[in-house]
Amino acid sequence: MAVSAKTEFDVAAPPSVVMEVLMDIESLPDWSGPHREAEILSEHDDGSPHEVRVVVTAAGISDEQTLKYSWTEQSCTWDLVEANQLSEQHGVYVITETEEGSHIEFTLDVELKIKLPGMIVKRAQKMAVDTARKGLTAEVERRSSD
Repeated sequence: MAVSAKTEFDVAAPPSVVMEVLMDIESLPDWSGPHREAEILSEHDDGSPHEVRVVVTAAGISDEQTLKYSWTEQSCTWDLVEANQLSEQHGVYVITETEEGSHIEFTLDVELKIKLPGMIVKRAQKMAVDTARKGLTAEVERRSSD
């Protein structure tokens, strides 16, 4: 069963700070509740994260995932390479500069390998969207004020 989640929100920090936080993969467990571990396995030629291993727990289900990232000046995209619980995952952050800071669009599409009750899937989906909005906002604004 494919699940898609999307949210849009604003943060009081420039896009460069948002991108800095997103590229700091190893800090994911600090601001993203579902992330238990995050490590960079390989980098692109410019030093940005390419292949990443994460351990995620959502709605009581833990999963180890390998993801491939691609970057532009205003976006972060990742796709699933391998996981225990998911057959597909595609995530995107798109950052646009605003007068007050940045506007962020977050989209996450996942396909589960196993069937789960709709209530559990919806809870995990809400957690992903809330983490993107609240966790990223708090971390970006914290770094911006440092």
